[in-house]
Amino acid sequence: MTPYYVVVRPDWTVEKVLTHIRQIGKKSETIDHIYVEGEGHRLIDDLRISQILFASADATVASLMDNQFVSLQVTDRQEEAIALFKQYDRTALPVITDDGVLVGIVTADDVLDIIEQADTEDIQKFGGMESLDLPYTRTPMLEMVKKRAGWLIVLFLGEMLTATAMGYFEGEIEKAIVLALFVPLIISSGGNSGSQASTLIIRAMALKELKVGDWWGVMRKEIFSGLLLGTALGAIGLLRITTWQQLGWYDYGPHWFLVSITIFFSLIGIVLWGTVSGSMIPFVLRRFGLDPATSSAPFVATLVDVTGLIIYFSVASIILRGTLLRPLIR
Repeated sequence: MTPYYVVVRPDWTVEKVLTHIRQIGKKSETIDHIYVEGEGHRLIDDLRISQILFASADATVASLMDNQFVSLQVTDRQEEAIALFKQYDRTALPVITDDGVLVGIVTADDVLDIIEQADTEDIQKFGGMESLDLPYTRTPMLEMVKKRAGWLIVLFLGEMLTATAMGYFEGEIEKAIVLALFVPLIISSGGNSGSQASTLIIRAMALKELKVGDWWGVMRKEIFSGLLLGTALGAIGLLRITTWQQLGWYDYGPHWFLVSITIFFSLIGIVLWGTVSGSMIPFVLRRFGLDPATSSAPFVATLVDVTGLIIYFSVASIILRGTLLRPLIR
């Protein structure tokens, strides 16, 4: 907020207003809008400079007023100010107290700085780190390490669960080593779909397109999206195994068709789970008053990696039961 702006009275003539602008206009942040104050310095209207320039010299400010204006409250959050600027396409907005007293203005260039800062913080959080307090080139190395180490440790501990999950299915991997070939494919597909969904939802929340109450509509949409996307990826995986087997480029064994069916249904389940979980995590965080941007792509990918392995080997146990694998009962 800046205190440098042009204020006039309703009983002033246009000629007096122009004289006033010539005297103090250079010190003002902007003269696109002229602010009209009543008794007690209360804001009662704002006028575009064009209204002043095209009015007759003896016309009064009151004759140009319509007593309708847009303003910010001193207690408004930055997000509310940004939303008003976007809604009304203004170069500046006045700031008033609860009593209507004009205390300053906020200009569009200041709002752009705020938007840039907020977007930078969200992008850094979404990359899986704490937001930097200073620009990258001015951030000390130890501070940079500190900002990045916390989330890396959390993600590393989360990925350790992936190793635990693979250890749990060690017997299945030993009996059907071919399943291990597709582990990177499986977990990357789930992580990618989850990251896509979380990115879409977080951005929609930032643009005020979605609220917490919209979660059910989003879930229904993402369920169908996940099924279609998973089916598409699963079909590609099935086609790939079939093609390689038939052309002799790789031998997946006598039960290659069951392996391809396993990949098909596993990808449907994993992509569906990744899409739904990636879209719902931002809603859960917002519901508890946390920043949805903290549900970063690495965080979602790590979560889906672990659960994706469970889905993959569970599907494999069902389809390959009695052929390559024994039932998944321990």
